[in-house]
Amino acid sequence: MDAKSDTAHSRVAKIAERQHGVVTRRQLEAAGIGSKAITGKVRRGQLHRLHRGVYAVGHRAPSWHARWMGAVLACGDGAVLSHHSAAALWELLKPIEGPIHVSIPTTHGRKRHSGIHLHRCPSLYTPREPSPSPSYPDQEGGRGRRLLTTRRHNIPATTIQRTIDDLEGSVAPHLFRRAKRQAEHKGIHLEGVERRRARSDLEEDFYALLDRHRPRLPLPETNVRLGRHEVDFLWREQRLIVETDSYLYHRGSISFEDDYGRDLDLRSAGYTVLRFNDTQIEEEPERVTALVAAELARSRAVDLD
Repeated sequence: MDAKSDTAHSRVAKIAERQHGVVTRRQLEAAGIGSKAITGKVRRGQLHRLHRGVYAVGHRAPSWHARWMGAVLACGDGAVLSHHSAAALWELLKPIEGPIHVSIPTTHGRKRHSGIHLHRCPSLYTPREPSPSPSYPDQEGGRGRRLLTTRRHNIPATTIQRTIDDLEGSVAPHLFRRAKRQAEHKGIHLEGVERRRARSDLEEDFYALLDRHRPRLPLPETNVRLGRHEVDFLWREQRLIVETDSYLYHRGSISFEDDYGRDLDLRSAGYTVLRFNDTQIEEEPERVTALVAAELARSRAVDLD
């Protein structure tokens, strides 16, 4: 390999390192690798096409970060990761297989790409002015406006606030609520979104889950005071209590000790206490209902004895 070629490959390696192992055809050519050389590298498996004009360097199984970066690069200047894909980048939701969501600040132009869900959002454009918050780079937003775009792990993306705004109505309600809870857990003050306590959201989800399994599961009393404690759900005859715990409100040692103490009080009074968190209710509903049904059935059997 001659010195010139070695220099070109070094340039490409540095670009790929900044972009999660992904480069564009334009970047390859600017580094000194011509069209024929690109074709040869693709044939030899040194470059793997992700989108038109976008390649993964040296591997066939790109990470989620590489896939997100590749999708943004494929959509051109001003493109940012958005919607569910941005929520996954911010760790508000889990990544899902399927098209990657990218928003562009225009209503026209830009060809669509296979595997990319393109959103045309002129409102993403904001003039370059100093950011009012040190949490975001200077290019985000304008004076008197909410910041709309930023970078995370060097991937252009919508801000957490804008991501939450985009999610409303575009994902299932329980995923929207989960994303809001995670954003709040990160200390983000959400504006322009109807906000309720995360615990109340979770209680509604659990009650809806029970309602879908009637008459197998009788509906309980809700928010009932027993002595000095208020419990989320109570089957009084079966002396069964269910508490729903959002991580946002049950994340420290003090909360853990408080919950443990109240559970001891309630069990000493003859109640059975089951606790379910938001992940279990949203991702394992059948398991949750099976446990409740089993406990209700056990209580009935004890009463018959």
